[in-house]
Amino acid sequence: MSEQTQQDQVKKNITRMNKLQKRLRREVGSAIADYNMIEDGDLVMCCLSGGKDSYAMLDILINLQQRAPIKFDIVAVNLDQKQPGFPEHILPAYLDTLGIAYHILEKDTYSIVKDKIPEGKTTCSLCSRLRRGTLYGFAQRIGATKIALGHHRDDIIETLFLNMFYGGKMKAMPPKLLSDDGANMVIRPLAYSREKDIEEYAQLKQFPIIPCNLCGSQENLKRAELKEMLKMWDKIHPGRLETIFTAMQNTAPSQGVDREHFDFVNLQRNPDAPLKGDVAESNLPAFDFLDISNNGHIDLDAAKRIDVVATFKP
Repeated sequence: MSEQTQQDQVKKNITRMNKLQKRLRREVGSAIADYNMIEDGDLVMCCLSGGKDSYAMLDILINLQQRAPIKFDIVAVNLDQKQPGFPEHILPAYLDTLGIAYHILEKDTYSIVKDKIPEGKTTCSLCSRLRRGTLYGFAQRIGATKIALGHHRDDIIETLFLNMFYGGKMKAMPPKLLSDDGANMVIRPLAYSREKDIEEYAQLKQFPIIPCNLCGSQENLKRAELKEMLKMWDKIHPGRLETIFTAMQNTAPSQGVDREHFDFVNLQRNPDAPLKGDVAESNLPAFDFLDISNNGHIDLDAAKRIDVVATFKP
């Protein structure tokens, strides 16, 4: 490759990186605003795993911090779970270049996971619970008001299908979550961002990625299978993932079957209600099968004008 070609490629990469940064910054800013993720005076604890997502999250939050109309502080935290071969020097060396406060924690959750989970079984669930408990406790210790995790839009959609297919529940990852004890607020600033954009951004920024050898190498994970399914959908039907995510933001409990979130048992008709049909969609005009001649609205006397052409009583 000639020197001129190299220079042209560098310029293209810089242009592409700037475009991706603007897009991610816009999406993160929108997610923060829509869910009130970060407030004036917050101390945001950014949890870094060494993966592309958490690097990108920290990078964008630092960028937004410099432009935001409110003041908030950022502290980066990494939990060294004592996985064999974990390169302990990489994250501190990278964080030193950013000039921000950070903490490296050590807790041997790896040994616990390997002891409790049989060989070949999925370790992610136990590993994440142990990691979450440690990070929650440390957030309280340093007075962090928000705990930022690097989950993106694809993670949220994958979790929805995981719970539907294997857990029998219609739930995913909320962009903002209060812990069960009410003591910690978890936020996911990348909730509106696509994994493929984050992956490309991480490559262009040359983040020092640390692979997860504990759980990431388990190729038979259900999440990996779902990820491939969603990639296929996105390729064959562009826009489908966007529609799925939009649907998650527009739930209609009365149109579902969940008795906990809608009182079907005590649902009663109102015999005195005017006959206007079933207007299930608020953006459509009122409709009724009896009479649609009057601009889509029913004639209140229409029910009296129905001809009974046949009656059968056993």
